[in-house]
Amino acid sequence: MRRFVPALVALAACALGQSPENVLLVVNQSSDVSRRIASYYAEKRGIQASNICTLEVQEDETIPRGIYDSKIAAPLAACLKSRHLEEKILYLVTTLGLPLRIIGSSGQQGDQASVDSELTLLYQDLRGSQHALRGPLANPFFGHRDEPFQHPRFPIYLVCRLAAYGFDEVKAIIDRSLAARNAGKVVIDLKADDDVTGDDWLRNAAILLPADRVVFDASPKVLLNRRDVIGYAGWGSNDPNLKQRMLGFQWLPGAIAVEFVSSDGRTFKRPPDDWNITNWHDAPHFFAGSPQSLAADFLHEGATGASGHVYEPYLILTPRPDFLFPAYLNGRNLAESYYLAIPALSWQNIVVGDPLCRLK
Repeated sequence: MRRFVPALVALAACALGQSPENVLLVVNQSSDVSRRIASYYAEKRGIQASNICTLEVQEDETIPRGIYDSKIAAPLAACLKSRHLEEKILYLVTTLGLPLRIIGSSGQQGDQASVDSELTLLYQDLRGSQHALRGPLANPFFGHRDEPFQHPRFPIYLVCRLAAYGFDEVKAIIDRSLAARNAGKVVIDLKADDDVTGDDWLRNAAILLPADRVVFDASPKVLLNRRDVIGYAGWGSNDPNLKQRMLGFQWLPGAIAVEFVSSDGRTFKRPPDDWNITNWHDAPHFFAGSPQSLAADFLHEGATGASGHVYEPYLILTPRPDFLFPAYLNGRNLAESYYLAIPALSWQNIVVGDPLCRLK
């Protein structure tokens, strides 16, 4: 297995060419918080009015497919086409206040999905090839460590969501993105039981990173209260030894997180302060329909980016930390680092954070 890949250094220079001009900011006119986030992000990143698309859709986190088609996908496609931005735009930025997930049938051949993952394929749809709805579709960018992200080589948009527990926390994410620096360590915490596949990905991530940039633990204990954290990968509430919501980390600006949890992106509603992760036998203490970890807790604690899942993704289709962290520490921006690590689209995955965030 290769350690930290020097060839990727050349891609950092390529990434510098990807700018606010390549971002389309998507705003829900019906949502005050969406409008406030969009205004702040546009100011901080220099997003021009021509790269802002305003929709009008209900604020509900969960919507039916018909609402997605008519109120999100169709007007967004029209916005891109009317401004001749189909090729120029690489990144779509959605916001808190836009619907999060599309209800539908479950299972590996189901058609439920995250709004953001469906929007990744809008580029393909605009080019006349409507994507299938049932089951996951292969991500053409997955695993392409050594190639720059560009159209039409990779016929998708990379979609990131600016979301957390309210406007102030999203504002802090944006501020931390602008202050990101390539410092600190990636904390990698194995579950150390029978989930060999996920633990192997975590081991590989540690192998591929410089030894002095990793805190690695293969024991059953949970790593808590770490300082100078620039990345985290673990099992979240699927680790039976984790008994608390917050890890107690001191996160550096630009820090990102990933975990193998089925429903960690299910909501951005703030849980009660006394809520804690629990188990599937403890239904009275579920929050938003699940006992599991919440990706938004990473952001609440001070991370700058995180991934999550709105419905069951199955382990094999969760982000690969052995692709994510070498790319990010080597100069890829947040969007590209996550999407080259995500195997499937039109699926349950979300990426939270500023797509242009990059460690400098």
